[in-house]
Amino acid sequence: MTSPDSKPSWLRDPLLARVLRNSSYLFGSHSLSAGLSLVQGILAVRLLGVTDWGLVTVITTFAINVNRLLTFRMSEVIVKHMGAALTAGKKDEAAAVVKAAGLTEIAMSALAFLVVLALAPWGAVRFGNDPQTAHWFSLYGIVLLGNILYETSTGVLQVTRRFNRQAGINLTQSGITFGVVGGAFLVNLWAGGLPQSTLIFYVLMAYLLGKIYAGLSIAILALCELRDLLGPAWWRVPLDNLPEKRSMAFFALNTNLNGTVNLFVRDNIPLYMSSLLGTTEVGYFNIAMKLITPILLILDPFIWPTYVEITESVAAQKWSETRRLLKRVSQIAAGVVGTLGGGLALVGWWLIPALYGADAAPAYPVLLILLAGYGVANILQWNRPLLLALGKPQVQVAASALVGAAEVALIFWLVPRYGYLMMAALLSGYFILSIGFTAWRGLREINRQS
Repeated sequence: MTSPDSKPSWLRDPLLARVLRNSSYLFGSHSLSAGLSLVQGILAVRLLGVTDWGLVTVITTFAINVNRLLTFRMSEVIVKHMGAALTAGKKDEAAAVVKAAGLTEIAMSALAFLVVLALAPWGAVRFGNDPQTAHWFSLYGIVLLGNILYETSTGVLQVTRRFNRQAGINLTQSGITFGVVGGAFLVNLWAGGLPQSTLIFYVLMAYLLGKIYAGLSIAILALCELRDLLGPAWWRVPLDNLPEKRSMAFFALNTNLNGTVNLFVRDNIPLYMSSLLGTTEVGYFNIAMKLITPILLILDPFIWPTYVEITESVAAQKWSETRRLLKRVSQIAAGVVGTLGGGLALVGWWLIPALYGADAAPAYPVLLILLAGYGVANILQWNRPLLLALGKPQVQVAASALVGAAEVALIFWLVPRYGYLMMAALLSGYFILSIGFTAWRGLREINRQS
């Protein structure tokens, strides 16, 4: 018989088993999506060239980052507050949480869409380096309307542990994007070459259609889950039923602050690069990211199932179980990062020109630099979920903001002098310092409370 303080084997660890089971649904779809994304990226670069591939990256990043600036990370709010209400058997409170989150997201997403339309001409000049690209910026802004309830709906599916359904939607989204880009590639070959503007339109539509499908599908599934779980009239529950309004508002504000920090220090990198250097350098950066993406997609499914289990074990003050889960999740991630990342480092110098063309070769040193930063980020991917579960989201926000402020200052000082490799080095340095600190801070808090 196993004593309460003993460590169960990997195969008998109940927390890890639940994480792996729920992650497996997403893992399969993410693995297939990674393959489709890699091939689709190769076709897109071959179709557009490195420079216009960088332009497409800038256009998509612009709309998404406006949305990130204005909206809240409602999925985290839903997981924490709706999950707690359901655990306590308070369905009216759970319904009020979803209703408040959904209404807030709808309002802010609609506002973000209008802001994208208003800023499209400026974005075309500042980041697209061509005022004639303004209509592309406006067109892709439609993605915000298609994902108007995405965060709230994702949180609902995570609380109800419908990870298998999320997996199917993610895979179908990748299939749609791959199908449109692949079709454009074949049509271009058959026609003997299409106008460059037409090719850019096809690639943008590939991303737009895939995102809209995912946003609408996730929302429909979440509404079905809410009807079954809370009853068909759940949306009529008064907002007066919201639990701990100040605490919930503080939590939502901190998650939004975290998203805003990430926006300026991580997600805006393609925009900084296009403004300071050009879209060709953005293309190099995005090629490197496409090769790293399979690692991210494989490990990403661990994040939310891990968050759910961390939240429950912390709430129950089962500190030894929490520490064990963090250690084993890190060991799994380290194995994936070491195997795939090491392989990319060894063959990337040959692989990039072979797949994307000789003009893409400068992306290889970017790949090596980014592997270091993203490797640390993925091995310690539980750092933020742990602080959220401990009720200390402000620690992660503060650390990211301080390290990020230094990173952004150095970007505008050093990148114009030393180019895109300096940009990659600064981004990796940000990951290593900020995530390393927050992981240490979370572990120290566990030791203090235990």
